[in-house]
Amino acid sequence: MSAARQGARCDKGDDLTPTEAAVIAARAGAEVLMHHWQSLGRDDADLKSRNDWVSRADRESEAAIIRSLGDSYPDDAFFCEEGGDVGAKNASHLKAKRTWVIDPLDGTSNYLQHFPFWSVSIGLRDGDEMVAGVILEPLRDLVFTVEKGAGAFRNGERIHVSEQRELEGSFLATGFPFRAQKYVGTYCSIFQDVIRVSRGVRRAGSAALDLAYTAAGVFDGFFEMHLAPWDVAAGALMIREAGGVVTDFSGGDSFWKRGNIVGAPPEIHAALLELIATHTCEADLG
Repeated sequence: MSAARQGARCDKGDDLTPTEAAVIAARAGAEVLMHHWQSLGRDDADLKSRNDWVSRADRESEAAIIRSLGDSYPDDAFFCEEGGDVGAKNASHLKAKRTWVIDPLDGTSNYLQHFPFWSVSIGLRDGDEMVAGVILEPLRDLVFTVEKGAGAFRNGERIHVSEQRELEGSFLATGFPFRAQKYVGTYCSIFQDVIRVSRGVRRAGSAALDLAYTAAGVFDGFFEMHLAPWDVAAGALMIREAGGVVTDFSGGDSFWKRGNIVGAPPEIHAALLELIATHTCEADLG
């Protein structure tokens, strides 16, 4: 067993590392999602806010994930898309050292429209830093895993960001700021410049998978505005462990709280920040 793997073991000395436990939990959530897949539609969902949906599948998946992780880690806390802060069984959320950051269904709109691009994302935060994560794409049975200091993997094979070095001719992923309509104009001005130089830009609808695919070199970079912590918790660490750079729109780390994120190989990342700077900066994005 590697030193990194030993370091990721839970304090109780269980056989599973937190990453392995997260894979099991993600699969428990995915089982729920596959059960409902193509049977639920928009009429079966509730509108949380403008263009932001939640379904029974989201809630049941989240509950299954929390049950799975909570049984092994009763002193950990959970920060979830649907349930918000969930206190540890034997410690309050504020006292818990570790927090699982969970998106039980990333790409709910895709899921409800029966568009096959959605995922389960689980990240583990220890103190002030992300230390592990899992992103599962159930329909293709792709499991992306990461541990801080130990690299990022897809179905057990190490992954690395792409070798693309120039924004010219790059293949990028993005997402539209549907939760932050007042920034659509700013986003569109950035997007216009990006499509003038890139080979292609895709908006597939699951930020967690976009980040995982960027870590795996499928995309040469990713940028989006006003995401939530559970959207980026696992994927941002994956890109960093795969050799890439992840920051907010001005090169800082506020993407955890503010949700404006750029992730890419170092050269592409620098070029994207330079392009974005001609239109806006982090301080202007609220």
